[in-house]
Amino acid sequence: MNAFTDIRTRLRSSRRRRVLLVTALTLAVAVLAAVIGLTTGSFQASLGDVASALTGGADGRTTVVVLGMRMPRIIAALLIGAALGLAGAVFQTLARNPLASPDIVGFSAGSATGALIGLTLIAPPASPAVGAWTGGLLTVVVVMAIARSVGISRERTILAGIALSTLLAAVNDYLLTRAPIDIARNATQWLHGSLAATSANDVVLLLASLGVLSAVLIAVHRDYRALELDDDTARSLGVRTGRVRLILVIVAALLTGTATSVAGPIGFIALAAPHLARRAMGTSGIPVIGSAVTGATVLLVADVIAQRALAPLQIPVGLLTAVVGGAYLFWIVARSRR
Repeated sequence: MNAFTDIRTRLRSSRRRRVLLVTALTLAVAVLAAVIGLTTGSFQASLGDVASALTGGADGRTTVVVLGMRMPRIIAALLIGAALGLAGAVFQTLARNPLASPDIVGFSAGSATGALIGLTLIAPPASPAVGAWTGGLLTVVVVMAIARSVGISRERTILAGIALSTLLAAVNDYLLTRAPIDIARNATQWLHGSLAATSANDVVLLLASLGVLSAVLIAVHRDYRALELDDDTARSLGVRTGRVRLILVIVAALLTGTATSVAGPIGFIALAAPHLARRAMGTSGIPVIGSAVTGATVLLVADVIAQRALAPLQIPVGLLTAVVGGAYLFWIVARSRR
């Protein structure tokens, strides 16, 4: 018995070291991407220039480029990637389906529709954040209502979300045809997923929203872990599964809405970040913190590539993640067949 306990302790210690090592390496990649994003581009800045800008000793142009343009974009990419990673981890855990993610089941499309309504049909244009949150929550209500009407199951819920996502994509296209040309042009770029117009105000919104929603996740963390097993086990542990599921779905929708309100719908991150984190860290369940760190790093790296790969032309980061995401889905399908 003592030998068995010793082996189990060693395994846990080994897994813990692996999780810490992978997290440290992922953060190192994020730091490297941030340095590249701050120092390269049409305006070259050395690490000394960046340090001077951070301490207030740089000239006006360097300060504007580094602190006014590049730094908010980098921080926003990290926060949006973390929000999508968290949303993907929550939804895949609840659905117990590796293909479940907010962009697959319609949360992203619903958030985009709400934001577009505020931008195109309301004069003066309303805040995209409020519209995105409202659209995401209404999408949750509709998806759950459709799933209940035909009998609740994880497969039906996902199929209902996919169907609703397709309908909302058509609504989004219609809204663009009714908008003035200048608004439609900006909204089209936003719909492709872009961080080009990110500002310090967006960073504040992301920090506040992510902080509040993360606090909610921490508050229900024990119940969340119980749901990873199965509903019967969770109930035997005293978890009110219906209430906890509703809270977690709302949190996932609001995380998606917050990310969408700033950068538009960005695919692949919420789907892949939990997968990548779980494989790299070797955990039995989906690591929540690992998914957030992975999502933040993947989106930042993708945005730096989108800015620099075809310079001076910049492509929306959402187009890049869509291409990578499509290839990733093909890989999942091929692997599942084997």
